[in-house]
Amino acid sequence: MLTIDGSKGEGGGQILRTAVAMAAITGVDVRIENIRANRPDPGLKAQHLNGIKAVAELCDAEVKGLNIKSHVIEFCPDEIKGGEMNIDIGTAGSITLILQALMVPAMFADDTVKIKIRGGTDVKWSPPLDYLRFVTSGILKKSGYDAEINLLRRGYYPKGGGEVEAVIHPAEIKKINLAGRGEIKRVLGISHSHTGLRNANVAQRQAMHARKILVNNLLNLGVNEEVNIREEYQDAFSYGSGITLWAETENSLIGASSLGEKGKMAELVGKEAAEDLIREIKSDAPLDMHMADQIIPYLALAKGKVKASRITRHARTNVLVVNQFGFDVGIDEDENVIYSG
Repeated sequence: MLTIDGSKGEGGGQILRTAVAMAAITGVDVRIENIRANRPDPGLKAQHLNGIKAVAELCDAEVKGLNIKSHVIEFCPDEIKGGEMNIDIGTAGSITLILQALMVPAMFADDTVKIKIRGGTDVKWSPPLDYLRFVTSGILKKSGYDAEINLLRRGYYPKGGGEVEAVIHPAEIKKINLAGRGEIKRVLGISHSHTGLRNANVAQRQAMHARKILVNNLLNLGVNEEVNIREEYQDAFSYGSGITLWAETENSLIGASSLGEKGKMAELVGKEAAEDLIREIKSDAPLDMHMADQIIPYLALAKGKVKASRITRHARTNVLVVNQFGFDVGIDEDENVIYSG
């Protein structure tokens, strides 16, 4: 049984999600110790429990130690099978973090995996659903990943209640090579808000401020392409708002986002996302800092080489975890390049 120290690297939930996903794929039994040992509230939290349970259901794994505040789990996978999964997080726990854990092994299932999941679509400390379905999925599709992710209802903190359907087909992804981003073709986005904030024009104000910053900065960079940000309102269970932006380039997609919260001006939400996207664009890298850590399990499996705007602690941690399963992923810190094979 492979033993992984859950306190290493970023020392959080990502170690758990990546470890159980890679265990499912490789068929290796894994023991994860010192779970979140250096955090103020060490051990498993409900969010981590739900992610591990979801991957366990996908591969019919036997799991020991699956309890709130547990510091050790043992995960013994069986065969990854297709079929339907219904997951109810019960709170505004992140839908995207659970989908991240499922998306890697699900492509190895013997048949299509259909997932319906309820929880938070746009919550702190996790990628917004729009980033996952337009940036992450868009980049993976270029290498042959075959999935559809559909938003049925948004879920904001604290009640959640968002609904997402994901359909993941068996696939064999090809080598991933993203050394240059190419020219920017257009910038798209979605600015969203609870219907109760429609009279305050929250979605419009987020979008308008983001668009203004994007257009001005892109012109300064010599880019005179379309900036199209869609505005939408939904009757969610809790009030909330957010904006996700992405640049479509010749070779890739680059994303950025920001969430609204009580007391935070809508203009600031749009400003944060737009300035983050411009910063990513100015790096000339084909992957933004968030996609850099998400792509690592796929890079381990398919081989290849990618350049990121920045190598984060999350990315280094993901490399540490996948390599313990026998893969050979490396990082060139000087060039912000991640490579495998």
